[in-house]
Amino acid sequence: MRIDIITLFPEIFFGPFAESIIGRAVKQELVEINTVDLRQYTHDNRKTVDDKPYGGGPGMLMKLEPLFEAVEDLRRDDSLVILTSPQGEPFKQRLAGELSEQQHLIFICGHYEGVDQRVREGLIDRELSIGDYVLTSGNLAAMVMTDAIVRLLPGVLGSPESQVDESFSAGLLEYPQYTRPPEYNGMKVPEVLLSGNHAAIDQWRHEQAVIKTKSVRPDLITP
Repeated sequence: MRIDIITLFPEIFFGPFAESIIGRAVKQELVEINTVDLRQYTHDNRKTVDDKPYGGGPGMLMKLEPLFEAVEDLRRDDSLVILTSPQGEPFKQRLAGELSEQQHLIFICGHYEGVDQRVREGLIDRELSIGDYVLTSGNLAAMVMTDAIVRLLPGVLGSPESQVDESFSAGLLEYPQYTRPPEYNGMKVPEVLLSGNHAAIDQWRHEQAVIKTKSVRPDLITP
């Protein structure tokens, strides 16, 4: 998979994508992640990427010409163009799985008060949001989505089973987990997990996942 991220601040991506699981995936060539400076596609001395909105109002809008030129330069036949925006479709685990099957993703990181509407109408394929809040830019949203997508690529996680019982993978939050020691400061590991009875353990884990989901995210429970 190849991921291109169009942004005004390409350098902020270097740290997060160079470390841990994502960094290893890049080094192993399981994914190629490129940051693209939008200012490269401007044609004035000031490298202008924003302008005042027609009709007045606060803030600035991202100009459409640099965005169109950047995407047209990067786009392939198998590309999917995504705009990060608080107005977009909610990004969820199911969607991360769908996007992990794509060959080429192009992220446009929103900035300022947003983009010229013609970008939405004539350039992007999907508009996605990571939550009901506003960030200073779409860079963090692109990082979050890239992380969630890349970890689902074949070979990225150490074991394919790591994805099976994760939160949201089966419509539930993940059950409680424990490791050694079996007791610490009076807090004990549930006996069932020490029993060796795998059927009982599976049942306990499912019950705990349902309890946790009902408590924290009841909206995930199917009636």
